[in-house]
Amino acid sequence: MTIQLGQTAPDFRQESTHGEIRFHEWLGSSWGLLFSHPKNFTPVCTTELGEVARLRPEWDRRDVKPIGLSVDPVEAHHKWEADIEETQKARPDFPMIADPAAKVSALYGMIHPESDPVLTVRSLFVIDPSKKIRLILTYPPSTGRNFHEVLRAIDSLQLTDTRSIATPANWSPGEPVVISPKLSDEEAKRQFPQGYRTLKPYLRLVDLETSIR
Repeated sequence: MTIQLGQTAPDFRQESTHGEIRFHEWLGSSWGLLFSHPKNFTPVCTTELGEVARLRPEWDRRDVKPIGLSVDPVEAHHKWEADIEETQKARPDFPMIADPAAKVSALYGMIHPESDPVLTVRSLFVIDPSKKIRLILTYPPSTGRNFHEVLRAIDSLQLTDTRSIATPANWSPGEPVVISPKLSDEEAKRQFPQGYRTLKPYLRLVDLETSIR
């Protein structure tokens, strides 16, 4: 199964370190971060789970619920959590899905046909409160995921969902944003009375600090 942006995230019921998860029900009205690992007790993923745990205040500030997944059973997840706490000084406080039959992995297209058929690839999905998939990232085994980039992308998604704007390359919160080309100059002036800069008719930049309502 191929998952694409804008599709509804597939629902599922699966065991986890926090008990049975009914995914859509568990998400509720929050954003979700679903990320997979090839297997337990792997070095790169150990550092990633520790980082997600350390970033708990940032997920909470954005109303994002993180949830991990591996093909190993729940018992192995709990043992891995102890290793993560020992080596990373942070214990995961979010659920880790046990997917030994690769049910969820197949549902989300996490197993690459050219890869080991029993291991998930390192995929990451950001899901919005309407259960739509908004971001998909897949990393190679040798490269740890940059969760600060994930936070930046979520900031962009949450900001642009409420305004007729987009965020430019390398954008960080507080920096100028791009006004949608769909807005006429008249409408842009109405929505952004503080003024904006026109570099080209299709490229207009605005500082939002004084205009967020």
